[in-house]
Amino acid sequence: MSGERPLRLGFIALNDAAVLIAAKEKGFFAAEGLDVELSRQVSWATVRDKMSVGALDGAHMLAPTALAISLGAAGAEATPLAAPLALNINGPAITVASRLMAVIGEGQTADGLARLVARRREEGASPITLAVVFPFSVHNYLLRDWLARAGIDPDRDVRLTIAPPSRMTELLVGGVVEGFCVTEPWDTAAVAAGAGQVVVRGSQFWPRTPDKVFTVTEAWANARPDELQALARAMLRAGAWADDPANRAALAMMLAQPDYVGAEAQVIEASLADMIFHAGGASAPQPIHAAWLLSQMARWSHIDPTIDIEAVARRVYRPDLYAIAAAALGMPEAPPLEVLEGFGSERPFRLATAQAYADEARSRRVSAG
Repeated sequence: MSGERPLRLGFIALNDAAVLIAAKEKGFFAAEGLDVELSRQVSWATVRDKMSVGALDGAHMLAPTALAISLGAAGAEATPLAAPLALNINGPAITVASRLMAVIGEGQTADGLARLVARRREEGASPITLAVVFPFSVHNYLLRDWLARAGIDPDRDVRLTIAPPSRMTELLVGGVVEGFCVTEPWDTAAVAAGAGQVVVRGSQFWPRTPDKVFTVTEAWANARPDELQALARAMLRAGAWADDPANRAALAMMLAQPDYVGAEAQVIEASLADMIFHAGGASAPQPIHAAWLLSQMARWSHIDPTIDIEAVARRVYRPDLYAIAAAALGMPEAPPLEVLEGFGSERPFRLATAQAYADEARSRRVSAG
């Protein structure tokens, strides 16, 4: 089915590449008649570039990056993408250097960090440096929201820098950064190294945090629908396998291989506890998740605030493609999410009101600045 060469799928060394890796290692791709080559990439910018020029057939991708590429807002020419599958719920966390914990304290707020930011400003010291994995990432927007709720302006009061996920612990140990937001296992790896402490998990701050999606270009999806459905079926089976508690130790060993995530298996196994790959409809690409992320992108002026958020969310996130694959496997339907609760807005977030929320959030930020 795959043609003359293997299908080349890109991924980054993170736990939420598990669905692609398990589909390869457990033979789910092969069972669908697919010859798949998994290609580990060095950075999200590389994934963006290779997807845009067709060097990858599909990829494990940051959800905001998929949206930004589709809009031409990620440093590349606009390339409409389609996401027929969500790869995980939960996994991101904010980790701060252990040496700062005595100052900022424990808990789910950044109040202690806000006091430290103010003190450094008064003393004329350098601002706190925090790392995220890519400008268009759930990590950037999660960290920004966490900071902003404590009165910290992420564009003026701290220094935000970009670093590959697998280098976060190294940078924390070396004092290059004082905290970061990244998906597991690199938060748990920093804790295991004694370099950092997790101050808040995405699941505590944005319940059932949306993170990565599997993407292909819209043109590829239209030209090769049978292969796309075969990929989706294989990854749905892999997600169900990865979610089974009886398989978590084996999954950790699989991910620990140097060509995949390359962290210690025991660190990976511990870091999988909060992550969901399939259960409870986690595999379904929910347009409301895309709308929430687009609203954050508009809030921070990272995209044109006049875009039609609902239309973009529905074009990129494709629950219709997911539903075909799930039905073929006899898996239960995943009804569309109508509302997000507990994401920090004063009222529940709805797809139909996403535009208004984004406009209000951006207006408040502009007024405060």
